[in-house]
Amino acid sequence: MKFTPEQLIALSWFGSIFALIFALFQAKKVLGFDEGNDLMKKISGAVRSGANAYLKRQYKIVGIFFVAMFIILGVMAFADLLTPFVPFAFITGGFFSGLSGFIGMKIATSANARTAQASSKSLNTGLRVAFSSGTVMGFTVVGLGLLDLSIWFTLLKYVFYTTDASAVVKMAADLFANNPDLYKEAADAVAPAQIQLISSAMLTFGMGASSMALFARVGGGIFTKAADVGADLVGKVEAGIPEDDPRNPATIADNVGDNVGDVAGMGADLYESYVGSIVATIALAVSAGFNFAGAAVPMAMAAIGTIASIIGTFFVRTKENTNQKVLLSALRKGTYISSAIVLIVAYPLVRYCLPDNQGVYFAIISGLVAGCLIGFFTEYYTSDTYKPTQNLANTSITGPATIIIGGLSLGMLSTLVPVIIVGVSVLVSFYVSGGSDNFSQGLYGVGISAVGMLSTLGITLATDAYGPVADNAGGIAEMAGLPKEVRERTDALDSLGNTTAATGKGFAIGSAALTALALIVAYIDEVKIKAPDFNFDFSITNPPVLIGLFIGAMLPFFFSSMTMQAVGRAAQSIVVEVRRQFREIKGLMEGTADADYAQCVTLCTKGAQKEMIAPALTAIAAPIIVGLLLGVNGVVGMLAGATASGFVLAIMMANSGGAWDNAKKYIESGKLGGKGSDPHKAAVVGDTVGDPFKDTSGPAINILIKLMSMVSIVFAGLVVAFSLIEKIGG
Repeated sequence: MKFTPEQLIALSWFGSIFALIFALFQAKKVLGFDEGNDLMKKISGAVRSGANAYLKRQYKIVGIFFVAMFIILGVMAFADLLTPFVPFAFITGGFFSGLSGFIGMKIATSANARTAQASSKSLNTGLRVAFSSGTVMGFTVVGLGLLDLSIWFTLLKYVFYTTDASAVVKMAADLFANNPDLYKEAADAVAPAQIQLISSAMLTFGMGASSMALFARVGGGIFTKAADVGADLVGKVEAGIPEDDPRNPATIADNVGDNVGDVAGMGADLYESYVGSIVATIALAVSAGFNFAGAAVPMAMAAIGTIASIIGTFFVRTKENTNQKVLLSALRKGTYISSAIVLIVAYPLVRYCLPDNQGVYFAIISGLVAGCLIGFFTEYYTSDTYKPTQNLANTSITGPATIIIGGLSLGMLSTLVPVIIVGVSVLVSFYVSGGSDNFSQGLYGVGISAVGMLSTLGITLATDAYGPVADNAGGIAEMAGLPKEVRERTDALDSLGNTTAATGKGFAIGSAALTALALIVAYIDEVKIKAPDFNFDFSITNPPVLIGLFIGAMLPFFFSSMTMQAVGRAAQSIVVEVRRQFREIKGLMEGTADADYAQCVTLCTKGAQKEMIAPALTAIAAPIIVGLLLGVNGVVGMLAGATASGFVLAIMMANSGGAWDNAKKYIESGKLGGKGSDPHKAAVVGDTVGDPFKDTSGPAINILIKLMSMVSIVFAGLVVAFSLIEKIGG
């Protein structure tokens, strides 16, 4: 039985449905576990209430932005600078991105007490509850991403862009009713024009998802790190009380932050990465001349990866052992099995869709292997089972200064291997896909390798999203006074979560580099459509390109500076408030009075909402301003510079932060004096510096570089029409 490319693309519908049904099944499974005693329920309820209040406020502010952008895009569409579908697709992209994060956060805030209660039975039970909640996040992101793509592809092909194509095909059917081969040739003749219209429209859809992701990641990151820094500096360092001690007024805000930043923000982030890699590859399929067959490969690959990820989740389990290597191997088993299934099924898919270019299959292998290797080396540099983090912990013996120096140097060193891996992956993907004979086909191979890297996102994100749940579970175990062994188990799960979170960020950053490269090419193709006679000059000696490179290389640093300063300002208000409560609430330190947790949550919420606006608007404004001043060549230089520096900076910040965090946990496990010792206090300072590195600035950079590419594509017509330097040059 033969399938048309359009029928293979329709597999994305089934992948979406399976993912969402599985997420619903897992959600019901999680909610069926015991939530523990009344105190645990009360603490969990407070965290859930704070997270809901934060998101409600955030969505109001983001809603205003989306309405404004809808109007702007609508005016541009009316002026024929955009297709009329872009304003609506911008809204749906943002909606689904935000919805995926919201659903993940809802289940995470319901799973925290249940994980703590399950950990009182065994480590494996706790892992299963936390991981199951993570699968809800993972498969909601995949399911909603495929649903959004499927809806728009179906509408564009069968509703909006069918008129001209249908007329030709109908005419062919009448003329060649007795000759199916000639009819097929006539039908194939209209495919390139139709898929070009579809891909050009879909390419702009990612802007909504990227915008929502940036607001969610930056706002959530500011909230969680402001609370974390305030709680640690005053509680652990100044007052000398344990982490998550109920006497600490910022402890509930800290737990709320884990959910709004590391769950809701991360979900929106990886939704954007997933959708962006697919639409960029579809656009490259058109440039390569693969048409619908080339578009079918990434769409069908995503569906295959969804099923493979579902299968892989059933292999995640562990024995009653808190050794990190045992726990890591349990999670890796599921990921590797999913990857193996994708590799097996992808071969017949590529052979069927692209029989004359089966080298594309090896580009998929390249992306999958690159993703696994980036994950492994991220784990190597951030897990306390390996020497780099253990050596970093040892530097705490001589104080905070040396552990900060050590963490910075570790992060810088950790960029070497991922850059080599991505570089090799780009070369392999380009040449095995026929890049030496056809440049566009080689670039398609680079795009499909990014899809391969993210094809098992369902289970990869599940291993990432479970970490905040385990972290919350540890806090609830501490505040509810559960037995010591429960906190030991949740700490083991939390430490593993730090490593898997760093691994997840590595996947996102690695795929961002590949996707950003594909989007730069897509931007050039979009300009060619808007201005066929445009004179491209990307030589380094062309002043607009050179200036654009410098501006682009600077932007990730400028963006990181803004987000880190935002964390610092928001954290200062929490430090002042916690000190005030310790000073003014009589009996708080003795445990005879209750802290005012709500005030800290309110301060974090207000601070995050205020501080997230400037960084997000910078990402949107920069490409437009550079384009209007320096033209298309300047924009290409800017995107290239931002991709190169942003990729390296994001890895450095994520790995430094992860290593500092796990070095602290390594000491807390009883090494180098344990909790309360001088090395531990030094490690807390290092971890405090690393918090905005790994959870605010670092993970937001990969969104920054892709959002700038998306904005450039959407506003390409505006830049071509009104660029100052091109008017002067003309």
